[in-house]
Parts: sequence; structure tokens; C-alpha cells
Amino acid sequence: MKQGTVGPVLAWLVAMIVLATPAGVRAQGQGAKPAAPPATPPAATTEKAAASDTFSYRSEGRRDPFISLVNRSFLDSRPMQKKPEGVGGLSWAEINLVGIMQGRGKATAIVRAPDNKEYRLHVGDQLFDCVVKSMTADTLVVLQEVNDPLSLAKQRERSKTLRVVEEVK
Repeated sequence: MKQGTVGPVLAWLVAMIVLATPAGVRAQGQGAKPAAPPATPPAATTEKAAASDTFSYRSEGRRDPFISLVNRSFLDSRPMQKKPEGVGGLSWAEINLVGIMQGRGKATAIVRAPDNKEYRLHVGDQLFDCVVKSMTADTLVVLQEVNDPLSLAKQRERSKTLRVVEEVK
């Protein structure tokens, strides 16, 4: 910039700021009371309130468009409920298979909970999210509920083994 143009540019900039500032804010800066907002007719206010009170959404079998699909967890779609004490309160992801015993023609699985308590499971026992289906000498097999609405299967078979089988290379 040339030396003589700073003054007019600065004056122009100050004028633009003053024009862009609302009158109420300018008056507050000078110690005066702010200007009151323009009054709206009472009829217009009641019409807006009446219009907003009469709207209602009828789903008619469709999903609610105001619920986010991105943040929705399909695994937690069932209502929150308090887990019962003991084996019925353990979920499949929480347990570790410690051992399987054979006795009197029945297999018994020993599992460890997160609090280091051990429980015995038999075929048909109900856990929080699955049912014990079968046991072999080293495997516990359960049927777990699938809460994914996009899945066609409502149950899936899951298993935990005592020994990890490693491939020899």
C-alpha cells in the first residue's frame, strides 16, 4: 500500500463495522438501554403455536425417521434389564472355559466368570444371551440369540474349546 492510503482504508473499515453492528449493541456500548425488539402481533404468535401443537407422526409400520441409523447398536436393541445373579447373568463373551468333566454319562463344563468365580454348566442351561447345546471332550457349544434385524438367522451356534489347535508348519 502507498503511505497516504492507510487513513481512508481504516476509516472505511470502521464505518463498515459500525454499519454491521446491530443498533441495540451500539446503544449498549454507549451506556443507553438497548432498543426493544419489534412487537409481533398476538394473532401470529398463537397461529405458530397452534400449528406446532397439531403435528403428529403416524408411523403406519415404517421406521421412525428421527432415530439415527448410524449410532444405533443392533446388539443392544433389547431393552436394558438387570442381569440376574449366578449363571443366568453371564453372557457368552464374559465366560472362559476352564474344563469339561465326564461323569455318570453326563458332561459338565466348568467356566470362569469375570469376577473369578467358577460355575458348572450342563446341557440345556440358560446363560444371559445363550443356551448350552452340547459338550464334547474339549468343546462347549451354545446357541446364541441374534439381535440383528438385518440377519435372516435368529440364532447362531458358537463354541469355545479348551485347547487351541496350532498348525505345524
